[in-house]
Amino acid sequence: MTDYPSYLKLLETGELDKRINRLFEILEECTLCPNNCKVNRLKGEVGFCKVKDRPMVSSYGPHFGEEKPLVGTGGSGAIFFTFCNMACVYCQNWDISHLGDGDEISVEDLAKIMLILQVWGCHNINLVTPTHQVPFIVKAIKIAAEKGLRLPIVYNCGGYENVETIKLLEGIVDIYMPDIKYLKDDIALKLSKVRGYSSAVRSAVKEMHRQVGDLEIVDGVARRGLIIRHLVLPGDLSTTEEVIKFVAEEISVNTYFNLMDQYRPCGDAWKYPPLDRGITREEWQRAINLAKKYGLKRLDEWRARFFED
Repeated sequence: MTDYPSYLKLLETGELDKRINRLFEILEECTLCPNNCKVNRLKGEVGFCKVKDRPMVSSYGPHFGEEKPLVGTGGSGAIFFTFCNMACVYCQNWDISHLGDGDEISVEDLAKIMLILQVWGCHNINLVTPTHQVPFIVKAIKIAAEKGLRLPIVYNCGGYENVETIKLLEGIVDIYMPDIKYLKDDIALKLSKVRGYSSAVRSAVKEMHRQVGDLEIVDGVARRGLIIRHLVLPGDLSTTEEVIKFVAEEISVNTYFNLMDQYRPCGDAWKYPPLDRGITREEWQRAINLAKKYGLKRLDEWRARFFED
């Protein structure tokens, strides 16, 4: 058995079962994420994320709007998980994250979804907002791998992670793709309703990079490594300079960095000016200039044109 994707080696050695057992133990007094709700989800108690002891999925399918190395020719196999461990007032997927659009399914059905995405020709399994559902996901990966799943796993998250949980994903996740939303806790509390975001995301991203390193691309498709996303917000609520400085100086200037300009007011954004407007040309140019200033070398491809002289 090959050791790529990474989880195949853990499946072969039996380590995957140990990780699954530990993750389900955490659900008895849930500390999967930094909310640390400590509810017993296995007994139907709910915390911040509102999810109990079964997966909740909104939709799945080939996604062609992701970063080019994830999309390739067959698309990224996105699975959108219902609810979230954050509550961003401007969330672009409000119906899923806040309103709970989706269905509770079995772990076995989640495994089937992964296998379907493979049959459809997707290049990876892209777990969108997985943090609060990690135990179910890892168990589903095991079931699917035993039935022939051979796609790399993409952990597509909001960055509000417990390092202890991320460590349990070592050797399971091939590609980490966290957002770094901001690096000021008062902004995170106001706009995402979570405490201690800046220290949590810093520690988590460092651990992710330790595990998988800079992004490796083979024949145009991401194989392993770290992708960081950062959405530029109006009025510099995203603390863009702090984020870029952190990535360049404490992670790697070779980080594959998606500096995103597509912010639009969604959800309750209208209640939080200046989130009630899009970003200006000047705000976007400032972000690009900051990426240049700190020497980031791998912006998501179409944005690279802004680096041309």
